[in-house]
Amino acid sequence: MNTLTCGFIGLGLIGGSIAKAVRATVPDARIIAYDTSASSLELARDEHVINDICPAIDASFGNCDYIFLCAPVSYNNDNLLILKEYLSPHTVLTDVGSVKTGIHRQAEALGLSGLFIGGHPMTGSERFGYANSDAALLENAYYILTPSDSVPPEKLARYRDLVTSFGAIPLVLSYEEHDYVTAAISHVPHVIAASLVNLVHGADSADGIMKMIAAGGFKDITRIASSSPEMWRQICLSNTDNISRLLKDYIEALTDVCARLDNRSGDALYDFFEAARSYRESFTDVSSGPIKAEYVFTVDIADKPGSIASIASLLAAHDVSIKNIGINHNREFAEGALRIEFYDKNAIGKAISVMTEHGYKLHTK
Repeated sequence: MNTLTCGFIGLGLIGGSIAKAVRATVPDARIIAYDTSASSLELARDEHVINDICPAIDASFGNCDYIFLCAPVSYNNDNLLILKEYLSPHTVLTDVGSVKTGIHRQAEALGLSGLFIGGHPMTGSERFGYANSDAALLENAYYILTPSDSVPPEKLARYRDLVTSFGAIPLVLSYEEHDYVTAAISHVPHVIAASLVNLVHGADSADGIMKMIAAGGFKDITRIASSSPEMWRQICLSNTDNISRLLKDYIEALTDVCARLDNRSGDALYDFFEAARSYRESFTDVSSGPIKAEYVFTVDIADKPGSIASIASLLAAHDVSIKNIGINHNREFAEGALRIEFYDKNAIGKAISVMTEHGYKLHTK
């Protein structure tokens, strides 16, 4: 059996995570990589994740079974053009971008449709770069595959099996459906979050009262507004039609809510909130998916020195790791004063048990 050979063009957070997943599942795989960051490549080689560093996109990629395009979306078209002369007919050419139409059209224009299967692992992290990559990011994450029409079924089946071996969940869609779906569940929410932040910014008083007391729901639904402006500029310009179409639908929905408010229609408002609550509660609890599960509770504590340290020490004594901890400066929605976030379901379950036994009053979602 031939050794699996994978090439990576771009070795940041997602490329690095996939490379680590390949190494973990196929230990004898040969992995080569090119990136503009020499330090990332050297670290990956030192960690034995990759075998060889490529100084450029060249004939070194000609014998790859898979080539993962993991550079920023704006570079992929140029990279495809450079790759074309080196590609083998048996290669599966793929990417990891969150918008698929542009790369599929470029592959078609270059006569590469028979090789190209778009890929989009629906995962990520607040951190970036190869140094923060982790094969575990792919576990239980939906990994969308968008094969071109001319891709042989056996190539798609082979790629699906590889994705499954990572612990991810492969989902095959057309690239058109992918871009519409991701516009709805990722791109439009980012636009809305940014617009809400800008709305409050514009409506706030000179002394910043709104900013000072913003908490609870507002922070939850606007957290993603902290994402990279350049990345979201590129996404909006790449998936413009779908985002615009869905935003128009959203504007119509807001107009309908305004009408219910203006008419003081209590029953209609109840139906609006109940429909949203019911559908939201039906979402699957996939921590790496497009809507991330959060393992969080808040706890009432006394306002005195040592209170936070006591909780941290108690959890540490029971081998419970804390992912994040912060103070709520008000008690909106009857929440406690200290918000504690954990890495997984097991950790939060153990923390709830320990703290309840020690008399703490917890507030869980």
